[in-house]
Amino acid sequence: MRLLDWLVFLVWLVSLVSYGLYRGRGSNTVSQYLLAGKSMPWYAMGLSILATQASAITFISTTGQGHVDGMRFVQFYFGLPIAMVILSATAVPIFHRAKVYTAYEYLEHRFDSKTRALTSGIFLIQRGLAAGIGLYAPAVALSAVLGWSDRWITVVIGALVVLYVTTGGIKALTWADVQQMTMIFISLVVSLVVALRALPAQVSFLDAIHLAGAAGRLNIVDLHFDPSNRYNVWSGLIGGGFLALAYFGCDQSQVQRYLTGKSIAQSRLSLIFNASVKIPMQLFILFIGTMVFVLSLFVQEPMIFHPVEAARASQTQDWQNAEAGYERAFAARRAAAYEVTKQQRPETVSQFQKAQRDLDAQRQVGRGIVERLNRGERFDDTNYIFLSFVKKFLPVGLVGLLIGVIFSASMGSTSGEINSLATVSVVDIYGRYIAPNRDDKHYLIASRCLTVFWGAFAVVFATMGARGFGALIERVNIVGSLFYGGMLGVFVLAFCFKRVGGTPAFFGVLAGEAAIFCAAAFTSVSFLWYNVIGCVVVVVTGLILSGLMPKPEVTQSKAVSA
Repeated sequence: MRLLDWLVFLVWLVSLVSYGLYRGRGSNTVSQYLLAGKSMPWYAMGLSILATQASAITFISTTGQGHVDGMRFVQFYFGLPIAMVILSATAVPIFHRAKVYTAYEYLEHRFDSKTRALTSGIFLIQRGLAAGIGLYAPAVALSAVLGWSDRWITVVIGALVVLYVTTGGIKALTWADVQQMTMIFISLVVSLVVALRALPAQVSFLDAIHLAGAAGRLNIVDLHFDPSNRYNVWSGLIGGGFLALAYFGCDQSQVQRYLTGKSIAQSRLSLIFNASVKIPMQLFILFIGTMVFVLSLFVQEPMIFHPVEAARASQTQDWQNAEAGYERAFAARRAAAYEVTKQQRPETVSQFQKAQRDLDAQRQVGRGIVERLNRGERFDDTNYIFLSFVKKFLPVGLVGLLIGVIFSASMGSTSGEINSLATVSVVDIYGRYIAPNRDDKHYLIASRCLTVFWGAFAVVFATMGARGFGALIERVNIVGSLFYGGMLGVFVLAFCFKRVGGTPAFFGVLAGEAAIFCAAAFTSVSFLWYNVIGCVVVVVTGLILSGLMPKPEVTQSKAVSA
């Protein structure tokens, strides 16, 4: 980056953190720190919920997904609007009226302390892992642009997050997310405009659409039912719907957002806002990646997008031969693409598709060289595609802004995760079992200390354990799907089956998690179906066990009262 890019980059980060600190002032009670005193309007909650999903994934991974695999990934979100409506009618009023800080606190009211402890523990494990993954993967990609060590980027992001979350709590991160999402929307529009303007003058927008379709990049809907296929209408509506129910109904990082609402109506509006915006936004982001692919038909991309690995591989004789073949394949594909724009006939389209397959084969040769240098470790540079486009095509100043937005997007998602981890730790573990019945000041200090702890945990895990990732968007959802089904099942039991007691619910969760890990280890079923499998097993197990044993008396206990 140039000097102006660095200035824009630093100004954006300073303004974002400063704004979060300013809006988070006055968070001097547990209620203010963890729930913003239930003062948030619907649009702030809605944008904050959206920001935790958009994050760095929006730029780095989803655009790359659109580039290499087309737009079929949007089917992943087809079940989300349905899930939002269901949660607006069930979880939102139930949690608000129970006056809880966490979703798992409600489970003790409904079941018993061991069920609360189990689900709290599951959340801490899966969200702690996800925080490390979400912090590390964009740091690795950004290191190629900034020229910094990925470890240093991880530390900087973690330090900035801890600074404003520890000081201002959820109010600080929510208002910072509002500012961030505004800039994300602007940056996405700018990216698409730049990609379209960079196309050759003789290639119209309709030509670009036709080329994308011919290359299989406009494959939005797949009606074929296949449990091993990750992205089709059925996996999206059913598996994606169950995942959305679990994520927004059982994951404290999302539940905590709408628990900050002024009222039940405001919290419902925040979810309905996400239901109406999420699919169009994802389509738009994937479309940007698709247009970057169309641009690559006429302007040659590197054979390998990862600059460090490409430089390392370029020292081998095999690389030089592969690169020569790649350049020939690119020239043939470009000529075929121009022919399609002139004559959109079946034979020209067929020739173009063959040229695309040849180029993909040559790129695979380059990936094979990198994998051999890395002793057979699978290589995937999807997360570097959009950053390569940013460096090459965006004007000076805008490069710094886009990199700053990506940088802060990683901060936004991480801040929400760390805040929710601290909340569950202090409310469900520390305040319940370690130091019950202390005063508000004690729990406020504990909340801040645990925020620092989880920030440090995310940084350490990111720098030491979270390596070898392909598309970040998939990895984060795969990790969540290993745990969400069991969590969703126990909340279904809590909301819908009043005769089920704590012990059946407890063992139902264990059975559901066992079923999920067995499915992951021994079948080829797509990860989206893990959520369905886990939920169904929990509910069935809970109902069977409840019929075999009497419902026990439930002792309710709350160490931290809302």
